[in-house]
Amino acid sequence: MEFLCLAPTHSFSTNLKSTKNISIDRTSTTGRIMKMYQNMRGSTIRPSALPLKMTPLISPSDSSAPVVSVPANLPKVTPGELIVNKPTGGDKDELFQYLVDILASPVYDVAKESPLELADKLSTRLGVKFYLKREDKQRVFSFKLRGAYNMMSSLAREELDKGVITASAGNHAQGVALAAHRLNCYAKIVMPTTTPQIKVDAVRALGGDVALEGTTFDEAQEFALKESQEKGYTFIPAYDAPEIIKGQGTVGTEINRQLKDIYAVFVPVGGGGLISGVASYFKQVAPNTKIIGVEPYGAASMTLSLHEGKITKLENVDTFADGVAVAQVGKYTFAKCQELIDGMVLVRNDGISAAVQDVYNEGRNILETSGAVAIAGAAAYCEYYNIKNENIVAIASGANMDFSKLHKVTELAGLGAETEALLATFMIEQPGSFKTFAQLVGSMNITEVTYRFTSERKHALVLYRVDVDEKSDLEEMIKKLNSSNMNTFNFSHNELVSEHLKHLVGGSASISDEIFGEFTLPEKAGTLNTFLEAFSPRWNITLCRYRDQGDINGNVLVGFQVPQSEMDEFKSQADGLGYPYELDNFNEAFNIVVAE
Repeated sequence: MEFLCLAPTHSFSTNLKSTKNISIDRTSTTGRIMKMYQNMRGSTIRPSALPLKMTPLISPSDSSAPVVSVPANLPKVTPGELIVNKPTGGDKDELFQYLVDILASPVYDVAKESPLELADKLSTRLGVKFYLKREDKQRVFSFKLRGAYNMMSSLAREELDKGVITASAGNHAQGVALAAHRLNCYAKIVMPTTTPQIKVDAVRALGGDVALEGTTFDEAQEFALKESQEKGYTFIPAYDAPEIIKGQGTVGTEINRQLKDIYAVFVPVGGGGLISGVASYFKQVAPNTKIIGVEPYGAASMTLSLHEGKITKLENVDTFADGVAVAQVGKYTFAKCQELIDGMVLVRNDGISAAVQDVYNEGRNILETSGAVAIAGAAAYCEYYNIKNENIVAIASGANMDFSKLHKVTELAGLGAETEALLATFMIEQPGSFKTFAQLVGSMNITEVTYRFTSERKHALVLYRVDVDEKSDLEEMIKKLNSSNMNTFNFSHNELVSEHLKHLVGGSASISDEIFGEFTLPEKAGTLNTFLEAFSPRWNITLCRYRDQGDINGNVLVGFQVPQSEMDEFKSQADGLGYPYELDNFNEAFNIVVAE
């Protein structure tokens, strides 16, 4: 265990090299370009970002740390708190070349200038002018075609004639396929076997030659790199190449043309290509505008890398926002973020879901979960710091939503927006107690309720959702229930409860030596058999709960009978299986809902 202190005297590890003004030869072509764009520089001085609290952190590099899910490795910061970066400024000549190349990029052969739209409802709710940069309206419903085309268009004709190859499970694959079609070259797209069919079909429709290899992105990329070496294809990375970064940087040029005096631009971060490009442009043209990255708590590879001062690979990655679910950021992108960005913000999955709902409410458009990450971060930041009357921009980065994921998004959206609450109440198991419970809930509208009588427990458990108009109303209702000997817990932000435990109301089955584990398994035929063969019949399986969520991975809650004397053997077997897992018997919510 170590302590992460993000106080005013400490931020991300940096090279404390001072940033100097760029000296410009105004008679050169690049000098004239720079002079023209200097007219766009902002002038308002912004206050420094506020620091975070001291919080416990299990270091991912600590070999003695237990095997845990990614969120347990993160600082327990509030969504919206800025994890401050002190940018070093970078090499002025290199950055200037980035600026020139971004301005000269040919991406508009395939991309269009996406609109910057004022989100009226979000603006009113937050008290700011909240703008959405609608990259979801590109032909492939994502910004990814910009970087892919910029890099591929820079290749010699001989290189294009040999073909290109990439590894991707999503939007980058479509960008490469479209760029290859425009440049009249062969493109092989290696995708994990767990890739949803809708994404495979989309790449094939654009002319890409899809090869399904490996169950993870790393395995697919390893295959693609091997093919590149053996067959002479040029490998097109998803984010970690200067030409990719420069192509994505054209998003920044458009935002700056479309709006002035921007307080902050919020950018979703996966591998870091988009934020590196946007920052490379903005920090030379409008340096007072904050550039803030946003990551999910369960996929915060850039946040952890910046904190460590070096690239840090996550052991496990939450794939809810699959477009930003990257275990390890790139060499080039990490350097650019260290040099240029103002900091990072973390968001929960329910906050991302609420942002998907916000955009739908604005104009009946549905973003993919990763496409809504920056919107969730921007809204949380504005609420946390009480930002008012400022121009805020969030990049809506994609709309390739897997339809089967919508049910989970709708489950989480109300909880993330805090217009719903998920509660658990215990009451004495006797006639009339449920009626008394309903009367105490009173005017709060119950939107879902789960209750099951069991003779095994002294107290009955009711798991339910209520609409929330005012937080004070919810607090008053919980206080009323507790004072009536109906102990009530708020599990609104506990995904284990919302995803699995609501189906287990009624408690345990009084099985001796029963333990429970939540395993993350790839969505692939045969995976369940592989999983069961590792444990059965050695240990009896007492429960299994699973629902397809439209991700490349699925969460499965499983119960086992494992005597205490066999726990080390069980954990060794689970570790050897290679699937991320967490034993839930030590989870507070689990013990309250299931084990009492």
